[in-house]
Amino acid sequence: MRKKPIAMLLTLTLILAVFLSGCSNSGSDGEGEASGSGSDGKVTLKFMHLWPAGSSAQQNKLVNEIIKQYQTDHPNVTIKQEVLENEQYKNKLKILSASNELPDVGVTWAAGFLEPYVKGNLFAPLDDLLSGSLEGKFIAGTTEAYAVDGKTYALPIELNISPIYYNKDIFAKYNLQPPATYDEFLNVVKTLTDNGVVPIALGNKDRWTGSLWYMYLANRLGGDALEKAINGTGKFDDPALIQAAAEVQKLVDMNAFNKGYNGLSNDEGKSEFMNEKAAMYLMGTWELPNYTTNPDVPQEFKDKIGFFKFPTMDGGKSDINSWVGGPGVGLFVAQNSKVKDEAQKFVQYFVEKWGESSVNDAGVIPATKVDTAEVQLQQLYTDLLNELNQASSLTLFADVQMKPTAAQVHLDMIQALFGKAVTPEEFVKNHQEAIDKGN
Repeated sequence: MRKKPIAMLLTLTLILAVFLSGCSNSGSDGEGEASGSGSDGKVTLKFMHLWPAGSSAQQNKLVNEIIKQYQTDHPNVTIKQEVLENEQYKNKLKILSASNELPDVGVTWAAGFLEPYVKGNLFAPLDDLLSGSLEGKFIAGTTEAYAVDGKTYALPIELNISPIYYNKDIFAKYNLQPPATYDEFLNVVKTLTDNGVVPIALGNKDRWTGSLWYMYLANRLGGDALEKAINGTGKFDDPALIQAAAEVQKLVDMNAFNKGYNGLSNDEGKSEFMNEKAAMYLMGTWELPNYTTNPDVPQEFKDKIGFFKFPTMDGGKSDINSWVGGPGVGLFVAQNSKVKDEAQKFVQYFVEKWGESSVNDAGVIPATKVDTAEVQLQQLYTDLLNELNQASSLTLFADVQMKPTAAQVHLDMIQALFGKAVTPEEFVKNHQEAIDKGN
């Protein structure tokens, strides 16, 4: 990181912090109040998360129910929320970390995203919580994604896989079946475009959305070639990784995506699918509430939604049960929190209640184990939960695997690839250079 004069950095941080605080859409009552405990035993705890009522209605409702119950059970505690959209959240987290002013409890991603915060001594270890009431509660492999040098710095609350959702009515109108092979998938795309229907909804301004498409193509063609290129045991000039980039641009040439996709946010791209203007939408299972439990989505639309696994590719090295996904977000406790003990108690409580209620109340897959005999599940949810149980492999999202600088290059290159501003060869070359820099 290039050093800047301290005064300039502090000024920039303050300006950006004020700007991003203004972007919060949460009704973040109490934002700006200091957290801590008073002489009267009262505790104020700041919690920053990314489930706005608009785009994540069911998750937001569940969060508020958990907070309300916690405050009832702990009348000396007041929890002040700040809620931001995904990209705004990431930006503000960086700004707050620069001045070591993180909220007492916040949301983080795993692996490469988590590491700089841990190295900066910004997140507190939470291993003690894993030996308490949460011991044995997590699905195998989920907490490990949040470990650095043998210590666990966040507790996961979600586990996701990424299916291709599709509109069954649109498929039926053109006599289409969910494709099992990539050739069949390309035929679906061609049939839809020939009939004036947008095949795929995409909002690639956020870039990680387009990364899902590249990751699946890389996986189907090269197996674990992408993971090896990221961790340094392989190279990005692997022919499968170049071909995957070429396949992305082939889809672009086929007009597979809605117009203007590179300038649309994920929510804007998703609306093309939700409004039945596009036939397919590739996204994580955090979208399940919109197709199962969200009361604001008409049941008539929910009944039209199915899913299929990303198709296999001729001569490829992975099978159809290999998924892009992994642990979703987790909760951290700030190392310098003035109410660290209470923050850890809240994280433990939140994880337990989220695990108990998220299936029925929010329609999402928790990172803690689900006793399916104890809950009534909608069919779409059941089918995807079964797919998760049968997964042959789970490839963690590329930008989460990578260290921050490389992740930024990856996201920028994804948008350039979809915009045909780089060739497949330039795409992999830039990735390799970023990985070689090691930061």
